[in-house]
Amino acid sequence: MVFLIQQTMLYAIPLMIVALAGIFAERSGVINLALEGIMIIGAFIGALFVRIIQENMVFTQDQGQLLMVLAMVVSAIFGALFSLLLSFSAINLKADQTIGGTALNMLAPAIVLFMINLISQQNVLGMATGDASSWFMIKPSTFGLERDHDFGFIGNLLINKVYLSTYICIAIFVVLSIILYKTKFGLRLRSCGENPQAADSLGINVYKMRYAGVTISGALAGIGGFTYALTTANCASTGEVAGYGFLALAVMIFGNWTPLNVALGGILFGLFKCIAATYSSLDINGDGVYMLAELGISPYVYRLLPYLITLIVLAFTSKKSRVPKAEGIPYDKGQR
Repeated sequence: MVFLIQQTMLYAIPLMIVALAGIFAERSGVINLALEGIMIIGAFIGALFVRIIQENMVFTQDQGQLLMVLAMVVSAIFGALFSLLLSFSAINLKADQTIGGTALNMLAPAIVLFMINLISQQNVLGMATGDASSWFMIKPSTFGLERDHDFGFIGNLLINKVYLSTYICIAIFVVLSIILYKTKFGLRLRSCGENPQAADSLGINVYKMRYAGVTISGALAGIGGFTYALTTANCASTGEVAGYGFLALAVMIFGNWTPLNVALGGILFGLFKCIAATYSSLDINGDGVYMLAELGISPYVYRLLPYLITLIVLAFTSKKSRVPKAEGIPYDKGQR
């Protein structure tokens, strides 16, 4: 049970943080279809930063938690910078936001693969494989305890072999959700996605608020990309994040652009993603019997589950979705 919950959270946390990234952009009035591409950039830059620091021996394994936090900050910065391309095209040039986001999704993996070939033909981005990723895990040794120390059920669930990035992302999710719905900044941001003309008449700079929404969105997607690469897959060296950006968009729509519903949706999809990835080693009853593996179902069916569930859920919930009214519409100050 501990393993299942921990693995579910590993898949759910990147979904939640990237879906929140989509909320910030779309609540400001800009459709951010480039979440997939920004995640790729965040994963690559974070992995490259970690590897460079490791090779230069600036940090030791005991300082892995600090290194991980710095990598998350760097990923956020580069994700925000990459998202400025979408901001400029959508806000200043008033270009079609769907096409702009799609272009960035095509550009990101091309940049990453080009950079990888430029840097080295070796696996210089292998920080998510082998024992290197264990640098960032919270373990008994982190507290100076023996490796086989037992924290009990709750302790093992919340502390042992848990990534600090999980708690950082949860904290970011809660804080930014409060900012979006309980502060003056959040109210102004949401007003620009509902009625920018009315917001402008009250002295709110719509262009700046939309830039802020997309930039925050880019930073969150960059963090989500690095977190995904760190905790679930070595995607930084392949230029892809397995469609997680698009799955996050589905979670955002399922959550009706509200953080609480997005969190619940992220956990739901994370559970099925966990089952798809670990079905062959899941001992549900704790009796040494791998029930799902013994059903004789093709592994492709399990891998299909998260996306199939996404389609089914969206089919039943899309009619109830309340899209921000000015989403995707370029703001023209002279138009009323």
